[in-house]
Amino acid sequence: MNTRQAAFVLRLSEMKDAASLMELDQVVWNRETAPEPLHWTSRDQYLLHNPPGTQVVAFLDDCLCGYVGHRPPTGLASNRHVWEIHIAVHPSWQRQGVGFQLMEAMKAMARSEGIRKLRLRVLSSNPGAQAFYTRCDFIEEGRLVQEFDVDGRFVDDILMRCFL
Repeated sequence: MNTRQAAFVLRLSEMKDAASLMELDQVVWNRETAPEPLHWTSRDQYLLHNPPGTQVVAFLDDCLCGYVGHRPPTGLASNRHVWEIHIAVHPSWQRQGVGFQLMEAMKAMARSEGIRKLRLRVLSSNPGAQAFYTRCDFIEEGRLVQEFDVDGRFVDDILMRCFL
């Protein structure tokens, strides 16, 4: 086992994590990984979209290495068994096992909450993320063809799911 991997502390996000999580979003969500870069205008705006406890965070000492967050895809009672997830791992910590640990923690948390399906979205221009999700037992269940114009090239929005 990688010694860096063994030292990760996984826990639910707290108010005190907001600034670090916002910084990580600035680093991770760019034109290669999202239709548009993600820029939070304020801590309040961030917390409105990502309340404490809706993310599993991975820390090594005081360094935020990554997170995986969840939210219900709709407000419908008939859709309560599904969580839409999003994951971000700092580039310095990618391919170190933190992403896999985060996904496993999210699956365990979802099961304990009675969630039966996790879903996510990934750009067709991000084959590395697609391969990671496949290794985490996600499969493609749909594709919105040429959904985004990213810097003059059309990319698909791939919908993936994992049944628990």
